[in-house]
Amino acid sequence: MSLSLRAAAFALTLAGPLAFPISPAAAQAQDYPSRPVKIVVPFGAGGPADVYSRVLAQHLSEALKQPFVVEDRPGAGSLIGTDAVAKSPPDGYTLLAMSNTHTTNESLIALKSSPAM
Repeated sequence: MSLSLRAAAFALTLAGPLAFPISPAAAQAQDYPSRPVKIVVPFGAGGPADVYSRVLAQHLSEALKQPFVVEDRPGAGSLIGTDAVAKSPPDGYTLLAMSNTHTTNESLIALKSSPAM
């Protein structure tokens, strides 16, 4: 790369953020969270995912000054909790603690529009 091309790339790197003003959406994102956030764990209470989620929730609560509440919704190979999160409003106040189970379920469970086999 030539020296002038490097200089131009460096100048764009410095000037780039100044060229794009902060949008109102970005300003609104700074207010998150403005109310309690729920973390759904689709596994049983006391398991590794539950313990990890509770530690994470404690740190997030302290850092963001809003409660992060862990709710265990086990059953059906983690589909019950996952379904509850999928059907919640897409506002970022219901989070899902995921695992490798979600990648495996898709290949094991056939989705059919007909009733049970």
